[in-house]
Amino acid sequence: MLWLKAFHIVFVVCWFAGLFYLPRIFVYYAASEHPETRRQLAIMARRLYRFVTPFMLIAIVLGLAMIALHPDYYLQAGWMWLKLAGVTFLVFYHLQCGRYVQAINADSDHHGHVFYRFFNEIPVLFLFAIVLLVVLKPW
Repeated sequence: MLWLKAFHIVFVVCWFAGLFYLPRIFVYYAASEHPETRRQLAIMARRLYRFVTPFMLIAIVLGLAMIALHPDYYLQAGWMWLKLAGVTFLVFYHLQCGRYVQAINADSDHHGHVFYRFFNEIPVLFLFAIVLLVVLKPW
């Protein structure tokens, strides 16, 4: 169980590194006025998205494996259901990042850098909430 937990944490950290940096690339893309810089940032965003998506999938599989080992404990815990709701939201956030990556690479994205600056903060809020839930285990 500890190996599963350790690898789950490692892949969550790797996934979050992407969730933190990918929207920052969107900010730079939206703020840039140079076509060559925008093209390079679009390529970086596409490559990063493809790189971190497997981390998300592995983190989820490992988390589900931990639940499967002790379903009576985890599935009765209110904090776990809130954590799973947060993770579900983050999966949709990740998929939305993928849509923005596609739009940026098609040069059809029209969001401004201010929009992306706010969008960039969302995973930070969820990270705080999820870590507090897992550590404090309220309920």
